[in-house]
Amino acid sequence: MKLVPRSGWGARAPRRVTRLPSARGVKVHYLGAPVTSVPKSRCATGCRSKIRAVQRQHMDGNGWSDIAYNLLVCEHGIIWEGRGARVMSAANGEGRNTDHYAVCALLGTCGLVEPTDEILTGLRGAIDYLRQRGAGDEVLGHRDGYATSCPGEPLYAWVRAGAVRPVKRTWTEEAVRDLPLLRIGAGVVKDDHRRWDVKTLVALLWARGFPIPSGTDETVFSVAVAEAVRAFQRTEKLRPDAVVGPKTWTALLRL
Repeated sequence: MKLVPRSGWGARAPRRVTRLPSARGVKVHYLGAPVTSVPKSRCATGCRSKIRAVQRQHMDGNGWSDIAYNLLVCEHGIIWEGRGARVMSAANGEGRNTDHYAVCALLGTCGLVEPTDEILTGLRGAIDYLRQRGAGDEVLGHRDGYATSCPGEPLYAWVRAGAVRPVKRTWTEEAVRDLPLLRIGAGVVKDDHRRWDVKTLVALLWARGFPIPSGTDETVFSVAVAEAVRAFQRTEKLRPDAVVGPKTWTALLRL
């Protein structure tokens, strides 16, 4: 876990600080505005600028004493200190800031919308950091108990699922995760990319000793192709369902 202190992003001094030694837990937020992605090589300046802009809006635009959140997490999984631990936030809504601390992901309503594994890992680290410093076990979205769409549907789904730390994929899983799911009917429509996917599958079946009958259209996932897939799956002790998913691709590619 990497945490950048206030001094690391050039935070302005707060006008006042209200201590909150403990809380029921943490509420998860997003920026709720368009957010542009920043290359990892520019994180030190680009993400820093975003957080300074948030503080400026909160202090000069909203008239608050400081940036609203206790911690913020950028798309690269780095945690940035906002108000910090054991301080009351200004993010959860009037009358609700004594119950939970606030953690904000630098995600928005368009542009950077989907939380990456890095963001989720950083959020989990931020939650654990606050738990070690007074936060209870509750992890909620800003919308829980308050009329708002924050933290957006993708991030709220993660919260509802338990806010778990993403499981790091193996290199094999990374290699096959973007390969298509193929089954009977694939390639029948006029989809050039999908037809070439079937042709690649047929070539791999030939290479593994499971040829399809001569004259069969190699760009359509036909019954003949399905039977060759089933035969291959049986030899690999896979479920012979003629569905080419991650496990079958992995076996075909000898990964």
